Amino acid sequence: MPGTNLTREEARQRAKLLTVDSYEIDLDLSGAQEGGTYRSVTTVRFDVATRGATSFIDLVAPAVHEVTLNGDPLDPAEVFADSRIALRDLLDGRNILRVVADCAYTNTGEGLHRFVDPVDEQAYLYTQFEVPDARRVFASFEQPDLKATFQFTVKAPEGWTVISNSPTPEPEENVWVFEPTPRISSYITALIVGPYHSVHSVYERDGQSVPLGIYCRPSLAEFLDSDAIFEVTRQGFDWFQEKFGLAYPFKKYDQLFVPEFNAGAMENAGAVTIRDQYVFRSKVTDAAYEVRAETILHELAHMWFGDLVTMEWWNDLWLNESFATFTSIACQAAAPGSRWPHAWTTFANSMKTWAYRQDQLPSTHPIMADIRDLDDVLVNFDGITYAKGASVLKQLVAYVGEDEFFKGVQAYFKRHAYGNTRLSDLLGALEETSGRDLKTWSKQWLETAGINVLRPEVETDAEGVITSFAVRQEAPALPAGAQGEPVLRPHRIAIGLYDLDGSGKLVRTDRIELDVDGELTAVPQLSGRRRPAVVLLNDDDLSYAKVRLDEESLRTVTEHLGDFEASLPRALCWASAWDMTRDAELATRDYLALVLSGIGKESDIGVVQSLQRQVKLAIDLYADPAAREALLTRWTDATLAHLRSAGPGSDHQLAWARAFAATARTPEQLDLLDALLDGSQTIEGLAVDTELRWTFVERLAAVGRFDEAEIAAEYERDRTAAGERHAATARAARPTPEAKAEAWASVVDSDKLPNAVQEAVIGGFVQTDQRELLAPYAERYFEVLKDVWDARSHEMAQQIAVGLYPAVQISEETLARTDGWLASAEPGAALRRLVSESRSGVERALSAQAADAATA
Repeated sequence: MPGTNLTREEARQRAKLLTVDSYEIDLDLSGAQEGGTYRSVTTVRFDVATRGATSFIDLVAPAVHEVTLNGDPLDPAEVFADSRIALRDLLDGRNILRVVADCAYTNTGEGLHRFVDPVDEQAYLYTQFEVPDARRVFASFEQPDLKATFQFTVKAPEGWTVISNSPTPEPEENVWVFEPTPRISSYITALIVGPYHSVHSVYERDGQSVPLGIYCRPSLAEFLDSDAIFEVTRQGFDWFQEKFGLAYPFKKYDQLFVPEFNAGAMENAGAVTIRDQYVFRSKVTDAAYEVRAETILHELAHMWFGDLVTMEWWNDLWLNESFATFTSIACQAAAPGSRWPHAWTTFANSMKTWAYRQDQLPSTHPIMADIRDLDDVLVNFDGITYAKGASVLKQLVAYVGEDEFFKGVQAYFKRHAYGNTRLSDLLGALEETSGRDLKTWSKQWLETAGINVLRPEVETDAEGVITSFAVRQEAPALPAGAQGEPVLRPHRIAIGLYDLDGSGKLVRTDRIELDVDGELTAVPQLSGRRRPAVVLLNDDDLSYAKVRLDEESLRTVTEHLGDFEASLPRALCWASAWDMTRDAELATRDYLALVLSGIGKESDIGVVQSLQRQVKLAIDLYADPAAREALLTRWTDATLAHLRSAGPGSDHQLAWARAFAATARTPEQLDLLDALLDGSQTIEGLAVDTELRWTFVERLAAVGRFDEAEIAAEYERDRTAAGERHAATARAARPTPEAKAEAWASVVDSDKLPNAVQEAVIGGFVQTDQRELLAPYAERYFEVLKDVWDARSHEMAQQIAVGLYPAVQISEETLARTDGWLASAEPGAALRRLVSESRSGVERALSAQAADAATA
């Protein structure tokens, strides 16, 4: 459907022509329990600059029954095609359009998603409109700069609740009439409908009173820790209102934990939807609570940055996402009473490694990306848009000063409230408050792609006194196929000097902050000092760059990485070691040895879990295949030893139980998983609860110990939506040709699976220790991919394109097959990008495997 993919130029022309005033949207959802379609009636009032002009409004609907423009009926068959309703002979000034259509419930997480809970067999609905899916529910001018007010009227089944952006009214005869919203973009409007459970409170401060609500399905209500969620929310309200200098801009704030959500959460104005996996049914580590809190704060920050002030077009998507990411982490780290003052450690070890990985793919792009159309933006919710952008904002704060930064932000909000902006609007406000010229900074940091490498160059005399010190900056060549040229950038960094104290801890003895620019920056402040045990560039993680250690620092870190007194320098060194492994500068066997030597001393549970994931990934993908089994044996033995020695009931114990289950392989190890499941063996303090049981079941299924009978029995214990997903994963994980064929057919040959179940099946299908069994599907992937992409919705197609790519078939043959498909299939830009990114992973793994073999 060519009209589905709105282009930037079409949006510009439409914005020049139209000013949208208001929408009135009337939805009949009274048949939602049965599904199918529902009646959608939209009345939109808009002004037109030129009499007689032609434009269009967006709508994705199975049927359009009526179109009336300025009182004149139009023939739907003539004006509706390719997701657009053509609008001709528009009046200058006010126009009124009414559209009556049948719209469809979805099971893809796009538009109006419908889910039936197996526990109570009730339907639960929610909308997800970013990027272009409000048009699946009502006729809309689907672009962020055509803001308007939205007034919803919804008919719902008896006993259901309807939540939207405006305060929830009292229904009359099951009809809910909401007051109009402030002027907002269509993609942040929302409806959440169903027999949801709710808990309510209020945020009060200095005469301000904001109603707060938390919602989830009744089957999750016993697990809803609303007090903890309200606590984080209130901390965010306090911190953001102080820093942003502007009161929360909407009339209430609801957070709704909804099923089968594709993302982490969505910043609908006053009605934030969040994936309901964040309602924890079983014990999780504090890292999971930290991630949930960051998500809560991220969406709350969007109420100002994204909802109140919105990008003009999607090339400034990073402004929304990077700003929300940066301020959510900053709030966690600095808000009074926060449980996570170490939040920047987590950021350095997780989100930032995501950014570094993304920035080394052939699809790398400037932070301010060139978004030509909707297809471009749909694949641009990536590590650059979120994590690199947040890193660069952190650097900008160091560059202009924190007080000046937030003064500029305050001026920006006041100047552009309820409007749309470009990057230049924010930079202009920051230039005013900081006195810095940010045009050059912006060009180098926001308008170029790629990553820099910083290396220390240290010279000492015979007594170990530093005679010269400099920071060398490199700009590696961009990946093949990437656009742009490598560039050296200005970096505001700190250099930390660390020595071992009497207790064997690595402590910081001094810190120097400076600007690094160009290829070589001398640091005369360090000359004449005795050389410390470790010199750490980019200490405190102020800038965005890959960092390397000098030879002596590397030796010390290799022996004492777990001995850093503070968590952030440990995380920076762990991240550097992981990056070196991915870049084939550190052999996988040496990375494993480094982790085993230091992970037992790592107190930060989030870092521990990142290291566990990275070790498994390194052995699976980056290790010499001839050494893989020995390395897996060594790692699995270590995970079991740590599991047995961890503190009873501790987060570390739970993390090691999961890490052990991920690679358990010997008969004795698998016997232990089986015994922990049936209770014939126990480990003191380890609660084998619902989620941990499924972790064990999925591994036992993947190695052939469990088949349909055992999986079905476990599902009988947990007949919930989560249990259904876990059972689907376990079935697809079984190491038989029949199980793989069944899983493949359910995803590829049929389009009936809901988004979350499809994701679960793909997760089970791909097992790194089933390479031979999966090999035949490499060719089948390329045979079906184009047809699947053309036939499915974006979210469903992307799951398949990325999830079923033969990433575990690490060979030149996979690269050649991919290249052949890219040349012959001529995929569109979005699909080409996803496949090229996956190909890059195989290419990197081949390089790392060769380097690992060379060190054997």
